[in-house]
Order: sequence, then C-alpha cells, then structure tokens
Amino acid sequence: MYGTEIPRHCALCPRRCGADRRAGQTGFCGAGDTLLTARAALHHWEEPCLSGAPEDAGGSGTVFFTGCGLRCCYCQNYPISQQGVGKAIDTARLRDIFLELQAAGAYNINLVTATQWLPWVLPALDAARAAGLALPVVYNTGGYETVETVRALAGCADIWLTDFKYASPALAAALSGADDYPAAARTALRQMLAQTGAPVWEGPMLRRGVVVRVLVLPGHADDAVAVLETLATLRRETGVPFLLSLMRQFTPFYQAAEHGLGRRLTSYEYRKAVDAALRLGLTDGYTQQKSSAQAEYTPPFDLTGV
Repeated sequence: MYGTEIPRHCALCPRRCGADRRAGQTGFCGAGDTLLTARAALHHWEEPCLSGAPEDAGGSGTVFFTGCGLRCCYCQNYPISQQGVGKAIDTARLRDIFLELQAAGAYNINLVTATQWLPWVLPALDAARAAGLALPVVYNTGGYETVETVRALAGCADIWLTDFKYASPALAAALSGADDYPAAARTALRQMLAQTGAPVWEGPMLRRGVVVRVLVLPGHADDAVAVLETLATLRRETGVPFLLSLMRQFTPFYQAAEHGLGRRLTSYEYRKAVDAALRLGLTDGYTQQKSSAQAEYTPPFDLTGV
C-alpha cells in the first residue's frame, strides 16, 4: 500500500526527489531510513477548536517530526525542519506516544510535518487504534502534499490543518524553494476537502474537517489576498465549507531578515487581508491579535515525550 514501505525512489512529497531511503539515502526533506521526532506533548497554541480554551487542562496532543519538504526561510520550527534536531524511534514507540498523549488528556493527536515519515506513521496509527486510541487525528501540514499522499491518509486523518502559503510561484520559490507550491497546495486541498467534508463538531471541539491557515507575511499582503481569492474559488467549486485561520503571528525567525522579512506585520497589512476575507465570504474561522507575534509561542524542541 502507498506510503507504508520505506521508499526506494521517494515520491512522498511534490519534490519527488527519488532518494533510495531504504538504502540509507537521505531525501531533500532530510529523512532517511530511521524515524526522527523532536517533541511529543500537550500543545496549547493551536486554534481553539483543536487546543481548547487557554485555561483547559488538556490540549492538542502534538508530535513534531524532523524534516520538511519545504525550505521556508522564516520557519519558526527551523531546528527540526531544516537542522535535523530529533531522536530516533521506531513504530512501536510512536504507537505508545499516541496512547500516552491520549492518557494525558489530549483532545486529538496532532501530527506536525509527518509526510516524510508515512511508512512509520500509518502503521503506528493502525496499531494505536487497535490498542484503544479513540481521538481524532489532526494532520498538520505546510500544504505541500501530493494527491497520492492525501489519499493514503483517507480514514487516518480526521482533520486537515493545512497551510496555504502563497499564490505566487515566484514568491514561493524565493521564500520556500518551491515554485510549484501554489499548484500543489491547491490540488492537495481540493482532495482534502473531498475526503473530509464539512466540519463536524463535538461541543466546541472539531472532530472532522479542514482548517486552512493563511499566514500574512510583511510586505506581501497582496499575495495573502490572492490566496484568499483562491480559497473562495475552491469553496465555491467544491461546495465544501472549511475553517479559515488568518494568521498575524509572523515573527522574523531563522533567515527571514535576509529575504526582506526582518520585521513584524503592520496593522494595515493584516487589516487588508481581513477585509478581503470578509469581502469573499470567508467568515468561518479565526483571526489573531497583534500579541500573537511572539517567539514564546514556539515550543522548545528538547525531545520532550519521545
């Protein structure tokens, strides 16, 4: 089955870099033949429908995986996405991590940038379900996915928490090293919506559905507006509603300043995106306060829980 064996010619993400990972080669994403994770813990800084209210004892049971198929110059998780921080574990340990997060009171299991590790993630989820895992699974992705990978997660991913980073191929190439990002993200999101359908709620918590994150970048509010226009078109074409998370939290991490992103977002820039969302009818979801742009909201990748 697709995604359950270590690839001999890796095509799990749109890079399709062809690494023979079974022979120990490392893909563009940094993943080889040994699963690496950097943190597993209750996370309180996702959207409220995933993490609950700030005062809640629970949280999103988040597993941060090492590696990424993108090269975002401003990535807040750059120690794990691009610098290889992580601990080697096996499928059995990953299964136990899922169960431990459930026992700790997690509202869901949140898999952050997991695509390069599908050969471990899919069997670990199956084993955890057989052992009593009953939580919805959140697939937390940068949006740079293939249709084949999205389909492989049918029946496993209950909630898609996906970025839609860019409308412009040139901007995607400059900031994330992937000029095909807009086309890939659009095709993948269409498949996510088809598989998951409209949001399903259990009280204030999301049990099934799609949340699309749009991070407004300083100096690029017009591209965020173009992304929102793409999302409105997809909603109209598919007829499937989703939640929009319009994010103001940009903080100049990693190499951001070297790429003209050395400042936070202005109120004018964010308001431009909010006004566009309202004009396009994208009113279901979340906006952020200016105070969300703080480095403190990024967790330490200190191998907690793995």
